[in-house]
Amino acid sequence: MRALCWHGKKDVRCDTVPDPRIEDPRDAIVKVSSCAICGSDLHLYDGFMPGMEKGDVLGHEFMGEVVEVGASDHRLRPGDRVVIPFTIVCGECEQCRRGNFSVCERSNRNRALADKAFGHSPAGLFGYTHLTGGYAGGQAEYVRVPFADAGAVKVPEGLTDEQALFLGDIFPTGWQAAVQCDIEPTDTMAVWGAGAVGQFAIRSAVLLGAAQVIAIDRLPDRLSMARAGGAITIDFEQESVVERLNELTHGKGPEKCIDAVGMESHATRSIDALYDRAKQAVMLETGRPHVLREMMYVCRPAGILSVPGVYGGLLDKLPFGMAMNKALTIRTGQTHVNRWTDDLLRRIEEGQIDPSFVVTHTVGLERGPEMYRTFRDKQDGCVKVVLKP
Repeated sequence: MRALCWHGKKDVRCDTVPDPRIEDPRDAIVKVSSCAICGSDLHLYDGFMPGMEKGDVLGHEFMGEVVEVGASDHRLRPGDRVVIPFTIVCGECEQCRRGNFSVCERSNRNRALADKAFGHSPAGLFGYTHLTGGYAGGQAEYVRVPFADAGAVKVPEGLTDEQALFLGDIFPTGWQAAVQCDIEPTDTMAVWGAGAVGQFAIRSAVLLGAAQVIAIDRLPDRLSMARAGGAITIDFEQESVVERLNELTHGKGPEKCIDAVGMESHATRSIDALYDRAKQAVMLETGRPHVLREMMYVCRPAGILSVPGVYGGLLDKLPFGMAMNKALTIRTGQTHVNRWTDDLLRRIEEGQIDPSFVVTHTVGLERGPEMYRTFRDKQDGCVKVVLKP
């Protein structure tokens, strides 16, 4: 079969690889109908995440048709149309029973390695480094899905792939980011980053009743999409984020702040951003936390910082004393996808939101390497790429 494989920094290829097979009675094999390139895939593309090996199949946002199930899987049948959450969940461990699916205790088959890196292992993830299991990803024609009986989300008739696909990652990620903010009707919510996750965080905050939602980015097409979703926008290359936020909140600052950027902040004009780029270039720092610093500074005292943006390791010059003295609450984490899918699927079916709004490019799988470059370089108005194997 064909699949997009990682061969090193900025080197993604469409290779021929062996077809997956059933390895466990709870497995399923899914024929991929649509998959996507996610912003966090770019951290792999740019070489900032450890634990990748040449030939690893990429991709953690995919859906398709079940073509084979293991002997113990009594929930799925061949022919079922499913979305697969990027977090692999057993459905039975203590964390899964609590709904903390992104820290499933059983699904990371390289748990010992992750325990050393993180103290305790998170869940296994599709297509995302050997620290999280080294599982083959979904930018492929077929995928083996472990624990498919617990994780797979069945797609009802009548929904297009583009409406359902993002239930596997970016829609619940943006939703969880907003839910973690405990939104109240008088709140101002500020979202740093108007990429795909930021766009869903904006619309989620609107659905959850925030009084004012502010999107911060530098790209006109992304800011335009954010305004279409109900946000006031700030172009950080044209105006001061701090001054504009204070103006919009009468000097008090936003109550709730979301970092939808993560480890590759594109701020360039501040001293701290230049410092981060220099340290990251020589591997003395794994992320560029300009957004985190700015959120800690501007957030209203006793506010909440929600961080769906991916960070891989060590951050420098983070003003934690600022966060402590302002009594800020910080909530982070990979997404507990299956906690949210039933509700979000209902909202799609009821017409509250059509997730397909975020798609800007749809191409065949063989054009994947080209689209990684387009997406990474923010060319051609690229916000979300859907690949069709």
